[in-house]
This record gives sequence, C-alpha cells and structure tokens, in this order.
Amino acid sequence: MSDRTAPAPGASTGGDSRTVLLRGGEVHSPADPFATAMVVERGHIAWVGSEGAADAFTDGVDETIDLDGALVTPAFTDAHVHTTATGLALTGLDLSGATGLTDALALVRKYAATRPGDAVLLGGGWDAARWPERRPPSRAELDEATGGRPLYLPRVDVHSAVVTTALLDLVPGVTGLTGYHPEAPLTGAAHHAVRAAAHGAVTPAQRTAAQRAALDRAASLGIGTVHECAGPEISDEADFTGLLGLAGEGPGPRVVGYWAEHIADAKGAERIRRLGALGAAGDLFADGSLGSHTACLHTPYADADHTGTLHLDADAVAAHVAACTEAGLQAGFHAIGDAALTAVVEGVRAAAERLGTARIRAARHRVEHAEMLTPEHIAAFAEFGLTASVQPAFDAAWGGDEGMYAERLGAERARTLNPYAALLRAGVPLALGSDSPVTPLDPWGAVRAAAFHRTPEHRISVRAAFTAHTRGGWRAIGRDDAGILVPGAPADYVLWRTGALVVQAPDDRVARWSTDPRSGTPGLPDLTPGAELPLCLRTVVAGQTIFDRLNG
Repeated sequence: MSDRTAPAPGASTGGDSRTVLLRGGEVHSPADPFATAMVVERGHIAWVGSEGAADAFTDGVDETIDLDGALVTPAFTDAHVHTTATGLALTGLDLSGATGLTDALALVRKYAATRPGDAVLLGGGWDAARWPERRPPSRAELDEATGGRPLYLPRVDVHSAVVTTALLDLVPGVTGLTGYHPEAPLTGAAHHAVRAAAHGAVTPAQRTAAQRAALDRAASLGIGTVHECAGPEISDEADFTGLLGLAGEGPGPRVVGYWAEHIADAKGAERIRRLGALGAAGDLFADGSLGSHTACLHTPYADADHTGTLHLDADAVAAHVAACTEAGLQAGFHAIGDAALTAVVEGVRAAAERLGTARIRAARHRVEHAEMLTPEHIAAFAEFGLTASVQPAFDAAWGGDEGMYAERLGAERARTLNPYAALLRAGVPLALGSDSPVTPLDPWGAVRAAAFHRTPEHRISVRAAFTAHTRGGWRAIGRDDAGILVPGAPADYVLWRTGALVVQAPDDRVARWSTDPRSGTPGLPDLTPGAELPLCLRTVVAGQTIFDRLNG
C-alpha cells in the first residue's frame, strides 16, 4: 500500500514557466467568442483576445506560435477510464473487429503463436451479439486455439469473460464461486477471480508499458485528464499507485484516481486517502451490465427470465455515502439498471436525511453510466447534486431499435436509456467519458454520439456535449475554474486541424446550423455523422506539450 496523500483535485505535477503567445487561429473561449489569440504564462491562461490586440504582447513573450488557422480548445477530460486495461487492449489481442466466431478463433490462434513467452494471453473486445453465430467461443474451442495455454478474454463490457481450462486451473475453487458457468461466460465472483489471476501474471514492466501506451493514446486524441476508475474488483493497489506515480513523473495527461472500495467509517476513508484516491468512487458496483445480463432491473430482461444482480442495497449505499461525506471524500457507484439506480438514489436520500442535503450536494458524489434513468431518478440526481458520469459511445454502439439494448430490454424500454437532454434540463451535472477499453478513447466521437443520439429526444447540442467532456470533467472533481480557456484557468489546451466551425443544435425543429458571428456563440467543428473528425495537432497540459504532431 502506498502512503502517499491524495493531491488537490486536478493538481498539476509541474508546468512550463515560459510565456507563450498563440495567434492566427480560432480560440474557443467564452471570454471572447471572436478570439484568435491567447497568452499562456506559468502554466495558466493569461489572456484571450483578438489578433490586433495580440501585437501588444509580442515583445514580452518567450515564444510566439503561428496557429495557421488551427482551432484551440480546452483539453478533453475522459471521466471514466481503466488505464492499464486500455493499454493492455492496445498492446494485446483486440477482438472488437472480429466478424464472427470463426474469425475470432483465427485471431486467437494467430495471437497465441506470436506470443510464446506470455504466461497468460490477454485480449478482449468480443461481442457475440454482432456475430452471425450469436454465441461466444466455447472453452474447448479456446483450448484448441491456444494449444492449451491460459487465456483471458473479457466481453466488450468487461462484465463477463470466456477463458481456457489452463486459466481456470490457476484459480483453485473457481468452480464453486458465484458466476461460474461450465459452458457459458463467467460472471460475478468467478469472473473477478480469473481476472485477478490473469492480470496477476502481468509483469511490472508490462504493466508500466501498458499504462504509458494508454496515456500516450489519450494525449494524441486531445485528452489532457483521465479519471482512473480502479478498485479491488478491477485491478490492484500496486497497479493504481503505480499509475499515479507514473503520471507524476513527467509531462503527460493528468490522472485523477478513484478507488472503488465500499467504506463505512473513518478508518476506511483514511485508507482511500492513503492510496492517493480522490474518492471511494468509480466502479463501485451496484450492479453489472446489460450486455452480460447482470445489470439489475425492476422487471425481467426481454431475452432472459431474471432481473440481473444487485450488489449494493440502499442501506449499503447510505453507509458509504455518509462515511465519504463526513471524511471529505467523493462517493460514487457504478449503476446501470433501473433497480440499481433506485437503490443508489434511496441510499443517497437516506444519507441526506442523516447529514443534510447541503452537505451531500457539496460533496459532488457521482454515478457512473446511469443508463436506465426514470424521471424520479433524474429528479433525485438534481436534488442531491449527483454528477452523471456517462458514456455516449454506449448508445452509438448498442442503441437503436435493432441494437443490443433493444434485444435485452425490448425496444420500448431501450428507448428510455441514456436520457441526456432530460438530465441537462433538470440541472444534473454531466461528465463524459469512454469507459475505455469498453469503448475506445474517442472524445470527439463521444460528443458526436451525444449530439446525434439514436433516440432523438435524448440529443443535446454539440456545445453542451463538448462542455460536458471538457469543463464537466473538472467540475466532477470539484474544480469550477478549469476546463475552459479564460484568464486564470490551467493551460490545458489542444490545437486542432478542422473544417469550418458551426453551431449545431440537437433538434431538427430549430435551426441546426449557424455560422453567423453575430450570434456570439463560439463555433465548434461540424460533427454530422460521416463528417471527418478534427485532427489533434498538439496537446498541452499545464503549459507543457504532451503530444506534438507539428514537430514530430
């Protein structure tokens, strides 16, 4: 266990002491919707304004950067990432593109042949719902494809996995654990046990390389901050503290750590703080996932005769929220199904009755995913100031009347999922993320998915989605002064190559397009489906360049 103390929310590990003038582009800033120039000093934004006014700064800066028409925006924050797992997916076997069962097995066979020295073969990303066979590989098929070697292959949602017999042999007693299925993917305790065994075979050097790969990918996409959602059922303490240490060693994305362990007293809270976590939050599982039939529902699945699994009831939620609030920590939960969200809301309400609503609101507790929200849930989120940490790419991947959500829930229930517009109308804070490696790091793709939600009434404007993916992530960690290009804010920004800037609305009944500068609204790239997404040219955190396509 690390004895480090938690840093201030979003604290920088360093900064550039130079003064830099950027000019000749488009600066996305509410301080000046027509801004074309910006000054950065000592790792913070010092000034934003017009090209003509920028002349006054030319003699007093250490460097002048000609933007050559580039767009400058705040850096993105990905509010839900599993960094090591993302890196392992980037460097391991990726089955997300497999066209079917036969193709997946061929990829497994080829990967095993190219990694003869790996103690455990690692991969993931498969989704049998998209395959013509409509089933995952069997254990016997995987045993044959790997030549009898240990293999761990989680489903795309990472809430179930198929494995080989050799991996099961590394986990004594696994057949007696909840969620063990001889001829079906493992879930629950059995899945957690085999995941721990698989990840335990990763060497420290492999783990560090995976973490670096994930952070480098994030930086290349304009992501300046990631919220690491770790915990005892997801990774281990060495992985978590190692990532925080790596992030503090040099230029790179900021890493804000959450440790998803249930606590009920001050002793538990101190343990979370010693780990370096901002809160006992992230993937503290109230339930599982829809794809794996483990999200907890009020009424049964459309394609299964059960309602999933509830891991935390309202009493457990209340104890956790109260302990975190009294200790000055953020509490948070993974909750997807409507029954799980009801348990979370009832638990938060019970904690508020004990401590007062004002204290609960001030703590900015959060709920990850929050997919099957009812109007009553949304009202409670607003009442208690709960941040909805959501992943629009989920809807892009699994929404619509023919998607996985409709298969699991029926089309009518599926259409209620991920109601972003209703959340914003109620005043619920939104923070956008990817849940990578469940869906890839792709911030502009996430903004597009929110603006062009498969259910039209849930769409929000590009501007609202962009704000939720930049400033929203900072607000989710208690910072209202960041994620925005205004004087005094941290100099976390990105240069983009993109086309014409527009203002896009989410509803065809109102004007969708506006390029009129008299509107006073800063424009953003055209994210219409099919349009080319912006290209990241440079990512800067605290004034330090962490990714640069311009200079190699």
